[in-house]
Amino acid sequence: MKKLILLFSLLISPVSIFGQDTWVEDPAHSKLGFTVTHLGIADVPGYFGDYEVTIKASEEDFSDAKVELTVQTASIETRVERRNKHLKSADFFDVEKYPTMTFKSTDIREISDNTYELAGDLTLHGVTEEVTVTMRYRGNVQNDMTDGALKTGIQITGTIDRSAFDLGDGFPPPMISNEVHIKADGEFVIAGE
Repeated sequence: MKKLILLFSLLISPVSIFGQDTWVEDPAHSKLGFTVTHLGIADVPGYFGDYEVTIKASEEDFSDAKVELTVQTASIETRVERRNKHLKSADFFDVEKYPTMTFKSTDIREISDNTYELAGDLTLHGVTEEVTVTMRYRGNVQNDMTDGALKTGIQITGTIDRSAFDLGDGFPPPMISNEVHIKADGEFVIAGE
C-alpha cells in the first residue's frame, strides 16, 4: 500500500508544480536591459533596477504563459549619471509624470521548441501600443545549493520603436536610434515559496 501511495504522489507531483502557478522573479538573478545605437556607430547599454514581473502558467513548458511587468522608470541606469538624469527628464521618460511603464501579455504562440512569440500591450510615456517579443523558456532546476526552491529560466528579447511612444522626440536618428533592443533574463520562483 505504501508503494502505491508513493507512486501516486510521484505521478501527480508535476501537476501540482505546474497547476496555474504564479512565478515571480528572483531579483538577484534577473536583469531587464536594453541597448540603443548612438550616432549610428555604437550600441549604448542600460537597464532598469526596480521592476516586478509575474508569470502565470499551468503548462510545464510555459506555452500558456501570461506575463505582467511593472517598471519604475526612475530606476533607469546607464553608468553615466548625467545621462541618467537626462533620460529621467521631460526630454525622454519624464519620470515625474510617468513613473511606471507596464507590459501585459495578450497572446502567446509557439514558434519552435521552448520559444514563443509573446504579444502584449506596452504602456510607456502615456502611450499604449501592442508589441511582440520573443520569449524563451530555458528550463527548470531544483536549487539544492541554497534554499531548495524550484527555479525556472525565462529570456525575453525584442525591439521596440521609441518614436511610437513619443520618447525623445527631440533626438532623432541617427543621433539616437529609434530601435531599442530589449534583453531580459530572469530566474523565477513560485510565489510564496
